[in-house]
Amino acid sequence: MSLLKTPVVPVKMEQARQQLERWRSTRAHRSPIPEPLWAAAVQLARQHGIFATARALRLDYTRLKAGVESAPRTSGVRSKRSPPASRRVAPPAFVELIAPRPRSSPECRVELEGPRGRMRIELQGITTADLVALSRALSQGDICRV
Repeated sequence: MSLLKTPVVPVKMEQARQQLERWRSTRAHRSPIPEPLWAAAVQLARQHGIFATARALRLDYTRLKAGVESAPRTSGVRSKRSPPASRRVAPPAFVELIAPRPRSSPECRVELEGPRGRMRIELQGITTADLVALSRALSQGDICRV
């Protein structure tokens, strides 16, 4: 036999749920939730979380979240998540990204050995693309022989 754990619902949440159920049983289809019930739901969401409140009161999560974000605060308790309106800063319209300058120019040493001998080429400040082009030219014999 397994015991199902029933979640503990705060008293005020249960009272709000009962009020909403009474209103739902007497309302016209698709009529908006009365302001006092909606304000109570927003206050409960601030205290107990949006998801838990939306689930317990059978409310749309997205609409409840919007209600919490747009409703003015009635208590002096401030959320840790959002700063007061006086300290909110609009996001920048433009952000300049500056690539760091290389500390030193990259160095590369290429050593080749073939039937005619050895060759060492030391390059400084060469990019990867330039090195690839040089390697192809050397391997395909496109470079003039001296």
